[in-house]
Amino acid sequence: MNPHAARSISPFTLYRSLKTNRNLIYNLVKREVIGRYRGSTMGILWSFFNPVLMLAVYTFVFSVVFKARWSGGSDSKTEFALVLFAGLMVFNLFSECINKAPGLILANANYVKKVVFPLEILPIVALGSSLFHLIISLLVWLIFYLIFFGLPQATILLLPLVLFPFVLMILGFSWLLASLGVYLRDVNQVIGLITTVLMFLSPIFYPITALPEQYRSIIQLSPLTLVVEQTRDIMIWGKGLDWQVWLVYLVLSLFIAWLGFAWFQKTRKGFADVL
Repeated sequence: MNPHAARSISPFTLYRSLKTNRNLIYNLVKREVIGRYRGSTMGILWSFFNPVLMLAVYTFVFSVVFKARWSGGSDSKTEFALVLFAGLMVFNLFSECINKAPGLILANANYVKKVVFPLEILPIVALGSSLFHLIISLLVWLIFYLIFFGLPQATILLLPLVLFPFVLMILGFSWLLASLGVYLRDVNQVIGLITTVLMFLSPIFYPITALPEQYRSIIQLSPLTLVVEQTRDIMIWGKGLDWQVWLVYLVLSLFIAWLGFAWFQKTRKGFADVL
């Protein structure tokens, strides 16, 4: 009997799996984070210095070389850097998970062939590792903001709510891509191109208001646009959430998450035969 035959696509199945395997998920996330820096002299401290270096480089390139300024903002290079970095944190979370997703099953083929393992948690483990790095990047952002501008806007407390639907959407795409990556090995290359395109077709390096009106609808189609705009609104501009838009985004993200999970559950029965 194939231990990875098609499973139930019910959300309750996923909930039970998360509850049953929560300790396993925690340990795998911990191993993933530590393993990333194993053998390096500074170890996990790189997770702090990497975003600091990235913040400095992007600040120099865009505010000094290209002399970019944020629409409606001041001429402060520090403010520009923090506005830019807020968008980059969102993109990096998305990019890291989505680029890794097609290879998740391939990289853990031993779990498919040799033991009964809850394969559905692998995208969750990858997401957990990426969320750890997001938290470190957020800490870097907060330190710089406190130094140059004082206490951030109180609306920053809404950040978990902003990211929750986004995380669900990432999981849905990750389950879908993890399955497709087993059957179509070119998916990994295609996704790398898509994430690069999305980086420039999302308002990360520029405000959406800087675009001509006829192009804004195209940018709005990016899965990153809404969450990037909302993140900046609450972290920097002190604006609250548009709850109606957020609710629609949440429902859509829940549907994408369920669809990705259902696809993964239905296709996992063939993993062992292909690997």
